[in-house]
Amino acid sequence: MAAAGALLLILSTLGSFSFVEAGQLVLALGVLALLFARAEGARFHLPFGDGIVIAGAGIWAGALILAGLLDRGIGQNIFGAAGAAILFLAGGRERAKRPADDVPPEAPGGTPPMRRRSPPRPPRRPGAAAHADATTEPLPPPEFKPYEPEEGEQLHLAPAEREDEQA
Repeated sequence: MAAAGALLLILSTLGSFSFVEAGQLVLALGVLALLFARAEGARFHLPFGDGIVIAGAGIWAGALILAGLLDRGIGQNIFGAAGAAILFLAGGRERAKRPADDVPPEAPGGTPPMRRRSPPRPPRRPGAAAHADATTEPLPPPEFKPYEPEEGEQLHLAPAEREDEQA
């Protein structure tokens, strides 16, 4: 049902084209992309769930149609209003059927696990150990020997002067 509403919105953009129609086109393509991704089994989080997002798209499409009401032909307005209403009703129906963040039981893999971001792994060097999970000990600090001047040697803060410049 949401796909039919999105297709009606796309159909309503034919004719005079302005920023309002461009907004409707982007909105309809976004809904179709969401439906395609869910049909392919993609599992990702949407705030408030798919139903609210689709219903919100229907409300926004209705606002765009009202904004361009006087600039468009009656056919475009009817198709656009029908598409916006269908999107709103399809989103409400989806929300009533399934609460937010609930994955349908027929989805592959059951309910989605909560993903936690892990720190990026450093790239593996060629010839590195086969066991990536093996723990390593840190290297010991390098030996530090302070400079000790020889007897009678004077330390200078400035670079050493050459003998030919002294003359």
